[in-house]
Amino acid sequence: MSINASGSTFLKLNLITIILLFVLILAGGVVRSTGSGMGCPDWPKCFGRYIPPTNASELPADYKQTYADKRLSKNKRFAKMLDAFGYDQMATRIRNDRSILVPEEFNSARTWTEYVNRLIGAVSGLFLLLVAAYSFKYWKTNKSIVLLSVFNVLLVGFQGWLGSIVVSTNLVAWIVTVHMLIALAILAISIATYHMAKVTGRYNLQVKPVIAVVTLLVLALSILQITFGTEVRERIDAVASHLEGGYRDSWISRAGEIFAQHRDMAIVVLVFNIVLYVLIRRSFSRHSMQQQLMSFTFLMLMLQIVTGILLSYMALPPYAQATHIVLASLVFGAQFYLLLNLFTTVNVQEARK
Repeated sequence: MSINASGSTFLKLNLITIILLFVLILAGGVVRSTGSGMGCPDWPKCFGRYIPPTNASELPADYKQTYADKRLSKNKRFAKMLDAFGYDQMATRIRNDRSILVPEEFNSARTWTEYVNRLIGAVSGLFLLLVAAYSFKYWKTNKSIVLLSVFNVLLVGFQGWLGSIVVSTNLVAWIVTVHMLIALAILAISIATYHMAKVTGRYNLQVKPVIAVVTLLVLALSILQITFGTEVRERIDAVASHLEGGYRDSWISRAGEIFAQHRDMAIVVLVFNIVLYVLIRRSFSRHSMQQQLMSFTFLMLMLQIVTGILLSYMALPPYAQATHIVLASLVFGAQFYLLLNLFTTVNVQEARK
């Protein structure tokens, strides 16, 4: 295979991977919003199978106790690791929290929802592995592409392990937040390697420092807002569990200050994105990649605000929850790609003088 052909294959595989990662985030949002996170009590298999059952009659009579015992063993190992890193209180809480050993009743819909999520994750992992293999074409010209691609595979492996902990600990709150942030890191690395390969041999732009600073600030605010959103969801889950799924209309009001912080941060994010939009319009031509990315970001932000309103006033409909998180990831992805294109662009439009 020629160098140009392998480079073209790398770009195609990387682009497919990026799309798959967004689909995976959407699938994760569906899992979370439908309460399907424990649909498969074990990992990486589901009820000990590569293809899960469709009916409880297909399971052994003692399946609940079997998987409870397995989780107990895994949690003890995880708590021991936390002890080694100095997180004694967290380790003690996991050891003493008997609720995480109470299995849920078998639910075919939730089981298959989680199973499809895992399938998408497996396919995404396979494509990340292919991207890493083809990245070696750039070893002589840009070693960063190779190193980042290989690191991304390792990061996905860690994410898979963390996913098993999420299942084992019945979705312990802080692990879910870390799980989401690592997903964004994997997405960012894929976008970065795609961009580096795409702009090989292109010129560098002389961008105004204020634009770069504001873009970095906007990106940081988006990450903080996603973190707040994840914590809101964790709090909502706790309220829902306490109320045993009832009184859904009161979940948000019972969530506490974290919901108000998330709402207020949305206003801050919008304001700074308006400032960035004005700066981009003044500094780049109309058809430039930078303006296109900023316009896309703004559209996603507007849609995200709409879904946020639906969540607030329609008792958290599941479809709005899943849409809200994938829109947030699209905003993050577009802003990160914009940041990269401020310094080396993929198209021929130059910054205005």
